[in-house]
Amino acid sequence: MKTILIPTEDHEWMPAVLATARLIASRFDSYMEGFAVHPVAAEFIAVEPVSSLTMASSDDSDAEIAAQARSIFEAFMQAHQVPRAAQQGITAYSFDWIRTAAEDDAFVGSYGRLFDLTVLGRPGRSPQHPRMAPLEAALFESGHPVLIAPPAAPRVMGQNVLVAWNGSTEQARTTTFALPLLREANEVTVLTVEGGMTPGPTGEEAAHSLRRHGIEAAAITVAPGTRTTGEAILDHARLLGCDLLVKGAYTQSRLRQIIFGGATRHILANTELPVLMAH
Repeated sequence: MKTILIPTEDHEWMPAVLATARLIASRFDSYMEGFAVHPVAAEFIAVEPVSSLTMASSDDSDAEIAAQARSIFEAFMQAHQVPRAAQQGITAYSFDWIRTAAEDDAFVGSYGRLFDLTVLGRPGRSPQHPRMAPLEAALFESGHPVLIAPPAAPRVMGQNVLVAWNGSTEQARTTTFALPLLREANEVTVLTVEGGMTPGPTGEEAAHSLRRHGIEAAAITVAPGTRTTGEAILDHARLLGCDLLVKGAYTQSRLRQIIFGGATRHILANTELPVLMAH
């Protein structure tokens, strides 16, 4: 995890996003790159065919968005004494801001293909919270994992990790992406929830595979009772005192999750700990 992308917006939880990214970067001597992201114009078009609404995609607004985002990003890095990349070797713990213009959400996915990890905030319902669109662009288009920061910045991350195993291809891919973190963890638990599995290897088989990588992983299975799978996963993460959750994203389709709910959707809406996700 030597290269980390941080799409930057002026929202309430951006400090937690930056702090979460820095925890990873300081562990792996990673390069962090920020850029300003803005919603696509369609999100601002009024229902009425005639409107005086000034769309956020205008040149003036884009320049203001980019300047504000850069100020937030660089102020954080300077406050935490992260060196600028131009002053360091190519593989050193550092940061930079290369792109001067604000980019739309789709760019998060395409540009993210160049980075080992993209860090974004947990989506919220308020306009002051992170948006879902950049997160889904990163999950579905980058080909790499996404680290979702909770609203409050974690003090530590990756010491006690919960792997939410459901036997799926998405979860297998995410677990593989998480191997650098799992190798350094003090405790790793592979959790399966009864009724939440897809056809595939069991949780014990997944834990055994991790042990072949030198990771002392324990496997447990829990009954959800009246809870959903997503609720059971977050409840058990709290019970074990975990500081990172590894979860495959959207084993069910996005449409099905919107209509019927799903573990990914619940976790994205409610997690209070960082979540490493991939699709």
